[in-house]
Amino acid sequence: MASFLGFVRDQRVRFLVVGATNTAVGYLVFSFFTLWVFADVYLGYLISLALSYVVGITLAFVLYRRFVFVVHGHVLRDFARFVSVYLVAIGINAAALPLLVEVVLVPPLLAQLFILLVTTLLSFFGHKKFSFRRSGE
Repeated sequence: MASFLGFVRDQRVRFLVVGATNTAVGYLVFSFFTLWVFADVYLGYLISLALSYVVGITLAFVLYRRFVFVVHGHVLRDFARFVSVYLVAIGINAAALPLLVEVVLVPPLLAQLFILLVTTLLSFFGHKKFSFRRSGE
């Protein structure tokens, strides 16, 4: 039991659990919009991407702040920093997704899954070192 509690207390484990949950929700939103709402729209997967990021950023901020980094105060500052980290991620995503889909000919859902793996790793360090950093850390 003690080893399980130590496992759960590990910030990296909590980040992975919350990140996996958030990524799954974001990917489901992306898939829904790509397959059913914007299926017949040229580059509709990019509109789906933007909408999935709105949902993902909102959910992730609450979950990371509450369960992973466990910080208090400075909500607006934290949110602005949090969004700035995600702006980097969505920039990478918005550049890589059409490249993979239009040039490499990877289906949009598979391309997005691959990109999510890369941007998730980058976001951990961005959130830990910037979004939720407190003075003295």
